[in-house]
Amino acid sequence: MSDEFYRIKRLPPYVIAEVNAMRHAARQAGRDVIDLGMGNPDHPPPQHILDKLCEVAQKPSAHGYSQSKGIPGLRKAQAKYYQSRFGVELDPESEVVVTMGSKEGLSSMATAITAPGDVVLAPSPSYPIHTFGFIIAGATIRSVPTTPDERYWQALDSAMAYTVPRPTVLVVNYPSNPTAEVVDAAFYQRVVDWAKENNVWVLSDLAYSELYYDGKPTPSILQAKGAKDVAVEFTSMSKTYSMAGWRMGFAVGNTTLIAALTRVKSYLDYGAFTPIQAAACAALNGPQDVVEENRERYQHRRDVMVESFGRAGWDIPVPAASMFAWAPLPPGFGHMGSLEFSKQLLEHAGVAVAAGVGYGEEGEGFVRIAMVENEQRIRQAARNIKKFLADHAR
Repeated sequence: MSDEFYRIKRLPPYVIAEVNAMRHAARQAGRDVIDLGMGNPDHPPPQHILDKLCEVAQKPSAHGYSQSKGIPGLRKAQAKYYQSRFGVELDPESEVVVTMGSKEGLSSMATAITAPGDVVLAPSPSYPIHTFGFIIAGATIRSVPTTPDERYWQALDSAMAYTVPRPTVLVVNYPSNPTAEVVDAAFYQRVVDWAKENNVWVLSDLAYSELYYDGKPTPSILQAKGAKDVAVEFTSMSKTYSMAGWRMGFAVGNTTLIAALTRVKSYLDYGAFTPIQAAACAALNGPQDVVEENRERYQHRRDVMVESFGRAGWDIPVPAASMFAWAPLPPGFGHMGSLEFSKQLLEHAGVAVAAGVGYGEEGEGFVRIAMVENEQRIRQAARNIKKFLADHAR
C-alpha cells in the first residue's frame, strides 16, 4: 500500500503556511503580532445580514439539504447586482451558480473542464488556486505575466504558437491578488477577441470587484462584446460584505461552463447552509452603504500605510484596488529573498506579511501587505519596521 498519492505529490509545500505557523507560534508565546499577512476582514457583516441569518436559522425547514447551485432568490439577486453594477443581463437559471466562495468555484470549475494533460494559461504571480486548482485536476500550467502590458499579449501568442497541446483555458484576475494591478474595459475586450480567435475558455476572478479606490470602479469581463460566448466570472462576498468565513460566492456567464460547474457541484456538495444563502440575499438586496464604508475604510488604511511606511524607509507602490499592496523588498534586503525577509520581519519587528514567492516564481523579490489592521496598528507597524530596517539592512 503506497502512501505516495498522485495529487499530493504534485503539490509543493504551501510557502505561505510557513510564515503563518511562525505567527501562530509567536502569538502562543504571548508576543504581539501585527498581522498584515492574510486578507482576513477585521469587521463583522452589517447587522441586518446577521439578523437574517439568525431569523432563517430558527426555521425548522432551514436545516435540511440545500441546493448545490444556490437557492433561486440568491441567483436572482446576483443577476440583479450584475445588471445594476455592470449593465450585464444574466439568466439566473442558466448563467448563475452559487459557489462556496470564489476559491471553491474556481477549483470545482477546474475539476469540471480539465482533462489530464490539458495546458492552462495562468498569471504569475497569482493567488495559488489559479494554478493549483488546475494542477490538482491534472492540468499543466504555462505561466503568463500578470502585468497587463504588451509583454502579456506576446506571452499569450507565444504560448499558443509553441505549446503542445494547445492551451484550452486562460485565467485572468483583476484587481490582481497579489499585485493589485487593474485593467480597463478595452483590455477585457481584447481578451475576449483573443480567446475567440484561439478557441480558449476564459475564467475571470473578480473577487475584489468592490474594493476600488480614487473613484475608479473596476469593470467586468462580461461587459465586453461577446464575452458570454467564452467567459465565466467569479465573484465573492468575502471582502465586499466582510463575510469571508461564510464562504459565499458566484460564477456567472457562459451557459456551457456554468452547466458543467453545476453538474460537478451536484456530485460534490449540497451547497451552502440555507440560512447563509438567505443572509446573502439580504446583503445583495439590502442597503449598500456598507460597501462604500468598507471601500472608504480600506482606502484610508492604504493612504496611512503608504505614508507611514514611506517615512519609515520603505516605499510602497499605491494600490489602485483590492485590500493588498504589492511591495518590492526594501533596499538592502533583496539578497534575503521574500520568504526569509518575511520571517525576519516577523521575528524582529513583530509584523507579518506574505512572501511573494508564495504566489509563484515571478513573485520573488516582493511581499504582499494586507490592509486588515486599523490605522493605529498600521502606524505601529511602520515604527517597528523603521527600527528593523535600521538594525538589519546590509
